[in-house]
Amino acid sequence: MLAGRIRVSHAASDGTYGAPRVTADLREGDEPVNRKRVARVMRLFGIQGLRLRRRTVTTISDLAASKAPDLIGRNFTAPAVNQRYVGDITYLPVGERGFLYLATVIDLHSRRLAGWAIADHMRTELVTDALTAAQRTRGSLDGAIMHTDHGAQYTSKTFAAACAAAGVRQSMSAVGSSADNALAESFNASFKRETLQGRRAFTDERDARLTSFRWLHRYNTLRRHSRLGYQSPNTYENTRSRAATLKAAT
Repeated sequence: MLAGRIRVSHAASDGTYGAPRVTADLREGDEPVNRKRVARVMRLFGIQGLRLRRRTVTTISDLAASKAPDLIGRNFTAPAVNQRYVGDITYLPVGERGFLYLATVIDLHSRRLAGWAIADHMRTELVTDALTAAQRTRGSLDGAIMHTDHGAQYTSKTFAAACAAAGVRQSMSAVGSSADNALAESFNASFKRETLQGRRAFTDERDARLTSFRWLHRYNTLRRHSRLGYQSPNTYENTRSRAATLKAAT
């Protein structure tokens, strides 16, 4: 029964998938269905994906700090992996009044989360740790562009030095313009929506860290991305790498 297979796909996504991603799951399993039919069945049985929540601003700009030029110009694409990245910080509400903070580094070609770090502070080391993690993932970031907002962490001398040491060119969006870092904002919205699932906060720090780790790992390895033909970032990178290898061998 189609409804049963839809429930399996929906449950495997922790209840986050809507009709487009469920359809991609079923098609990969050789189920000949179309998106409209899947959407109708989901409505009939009350199976719903998660919707966007309102964004909370976490950027604190240092107006006196030096700014890097905008090298992206709202073009959130890249011709190949390891050429352009976006970075951002989002908060994780914990308990009644607590917070953790997540810094991310995302590849603009494959949407892969190349690096991330979680801490109970927003000091500059949070974003330098995420950059270091991305460097470990890729082996080298030499020549890549790192696009961020004007948050004090990203305009700091410490982060500039870390970028220079890694061979990374800094790029920054306009002050107060979320559209100039839209991809990072979209990632953060999906992360919050799919980890909190309507809750106001994580139960405690352990819950926040474990839930985040699970989702971030799943994002790269399993979560289907609409811009990647409903493939996961890792699958997309691996598929293109194999295709390039075969082409070079012929």
